[in-house]
Order: sequence, then structure tokens, then C-alpha cells
Amino acid sequence: MDIFLTTERLVLRRFTEADADLLVELDSDPEVMRYLSGGRPTPREVIVGEALPAFIRSGFFAAIERDTGEFVGWFHLRPARDGDPAEPELGYRLRRASWRRGYATEGSLALIDKAFGELGARRVFARTMAVNRGSRAVMEKCGLRFVRTVFDEVPHAIDGAEEGVVEYELPRAEWEAGRAKKP
Repeated sequence: MDIFLTTERLVLRRFTEADADLLVELDSDPEVMRYLSGGRPTPREVIVGEALPAFIRSGFFAAIERDTGEFVGWFHLRPARDGDPAEPELGYRLRRASWRRGYATEGSLALIDKAFGELGARRVFARTMAVNRGSRAVMEKCGLRFVRTVFDEVPHAIDGAEEGVVEYELPRAEWEAGRAKKP
């Protein structure tokens, strides 16, 4: 297993071709896909032919519960399309069974620390639909602050799209100041 990092309860590892069924199951849950596709599942052929190969090539990590070995979902830490590598985007998608258990915050904090502590990031940012209160709460718990709302980034007719996509960020200086305050 190609482990990228571990937390108290999670192992973040590189994806492999054997993970296709896990991604199909994840993307078949209408609630998981609510703010991404309006609840429509990602077709298996798209996962196998496009999504999974992209996950394997780039900064996507399967999140596995350490105690049980269960698939929790995925996280990513990678530059945005045509973006600066020193300003990676943080993202996550978790199985509904893993919601409200602190996994999104735990995995995100570990990736933020890795971005600044090991990878030399200047800024970490994340985006979600404005109406996705759960994801916004995770970003805020991780120290990211609201930057702006964009109104042209939602590709599908999704409830709440008219409120736009919000961007949050954590600059290196704020991360360093937060680390200095910890005992």
C-alpha cells in the first residue's frame, strides 16, 4: 500500500485500479453527489476511463479507516487546473456513513499541515457550493477563511447553484501563526 500519510483514525493512500468499485459506490449515492451533480451518479465508464486514471496520476488519496480498513472516501491536495503548485486546492468526498464523524476535518488538517510543513505551499484553498453548509463548516474548522463567491462555476442545474461557489483560503502566515499558538 502506497501510504501518503496517516492521522489518528485515517490512512491516506494512493489510488490503484482496484479501487474502481469503491468510487462507483461513492459516486452512486445521491446525497454524496447532491452539490456536485444534483444527485446524479457518475457512470462507471467515466470512473474507470477518466476519474480513476486521473486520481492515480494526481494528488488524490483514498481515505481508509485505520481500525476497520473501511473506505471512508477521498481527499485531494493538488494545484487547481492551470494553477500555481505553491497554492494547492484541498478537496474531499466522503461516504455518507462517514459524515459527521470528524473525518473530513481530520484528513483536511493533516493535508494542510503537509502542504505548508513539507511541500512549501504559500496558500491552501478550497471551494464548494455556497449552500453546502457541511463542507463550509469543515473549511472553517480547519482555519480557512471565506475569500469570495463565484457565480459561473456550477456546470449542472443544481439546487442552490444560483447562490454560487464559495472559495476559502489559508495563507502560510496564518497557518504559521496558528501553529505558534498551539502548546
